Amino acid sequence: MLNVNDLRNGAVFKDEAGIWQVLNFEHIKMGRGSGNVKVKVKNLKSGSTTEKSFITGARVDEADVEKKKAQYLYSDGDNFYFMDPVSFEQFPLPKAVLGNQAGFLQEGLEVQLIVSGELALGMEMPNSLVYTVSETGPGEKGNSVSNVYKDAVMDNGLSIKVPMFIKNGDKVKVDTRTGEYLERAK
Repeated sequence: MLNVNDLRNGAVFKDEAGIWQVLNFEHIKMGRGSGNVKVKVKNLKSGSTTEKSFITGARVDEADVEKKKAQYLYSDGDNFYFMDPVSFEQFPLPKAVLGNQAGFLQEGLEVQLIVSGELALGMEMPNSLVYTVSETGPGEKGNSVSNVYKDAVMDNGLSIKVPMFIKNGDKVKVDTRTGEYLERAK
């Protein structure tokens, strides 16, 4: 059993509705009553997200999962395939489970797979990744007073907004949690 006060971002637990991964954790204490733990969670089997609320001190069942280092190989439209670099075992993950994370994948990317037995349930990506800009519009002179952004397509097909000074061939760092431009990479 796992105390809900110990739930943090990335923690995995289970209940009668499925196996859940914590996306956001918040402890709320108001007035004289007991506190509440509010978590935004993702169902690792279906990919849906919801919010759950627990009374401070409540307990949840710990999920029998492990995290394995894996490398992204390819996709066939409905599934994305990852390989364990040690055992060369392949794990498919449905597109519905990955959700927005699928857009950040590029061949050879190393991720952490959440595995239960021989079944891959989800994936954890690095917080930021570096991509090469393959297509973007021209920068315009005189638009440097405010933060003006333009559309850009990365080398893996991902579309994001970048500042006007970014050109084709530049390397940029992108936040995988929000999909936003962070900085120009060296």
